[in-house]
Amino acid sequence: MFRGRFAHSLDAKGRVSIPSKFREVLSCAYDERLILTNFDGCLWGYPVAEWQKIEDRVASLPQFKPEVKALQRVFISAATECVLDKQGRILIPPTLREYAGIDRDLIFVGMTKRIEVWSQDRWDKIFEESQNDIGAMTEKLAELGL
Repeated sequence: MFRGRFAHSLDAKGRVSIPSKFREVLSCAYDERLILTNFDGCLWGYPVAEWQKIEDRVASLPQFKPEVKALQRVFISAATECVLDKQGRILIPPTLREYAGIDRDLIFVGMTKRIEVWSQDRWDKIFEESQNDIGAMTEKLAELGL
C-alpha cells in the first residue's frame, strides 16, 4: 500500500525520483512500472496490475453512455506507462506536467493502491481545503464505517 507524502523536484529533463517507500512497494508487490494519467487537477499513478483492473472495469461499462465516453477521453486516453530507470526515476510526459501544473516542485501522495502527484502549490491549496472539509464529513465517514 502507498502511504505518506514526499516532496521532490523535477530535473531539467522532466524526470523525478519516485520516493523510496513507493519504489519498495512497486518492486515487492508489483513491477517497476507506473501508469500515470490526469485527473482531479493532479496526476494519478497506478502499478500496472492495478491499472489493468480499472481498464477492465471501464471496458465492461456501456460504451455509448456519455459519462463513460468522457471518462475514456479524459482519464484513459492520457494514461502513459512510465518505467523506473536504474536511479528510480520516471519521466513525466510534458502533457501530464502541463495538466497538473508541475514546473519543478511536486509532492507524491500515497492513496493506498495509487499515488497522486501534485504540484507543490496545488497540493498546499487542496490539502488546506481537505483539512477544512474533513470536520464536516464526520457523519459521512461514520456511515462508511470509519
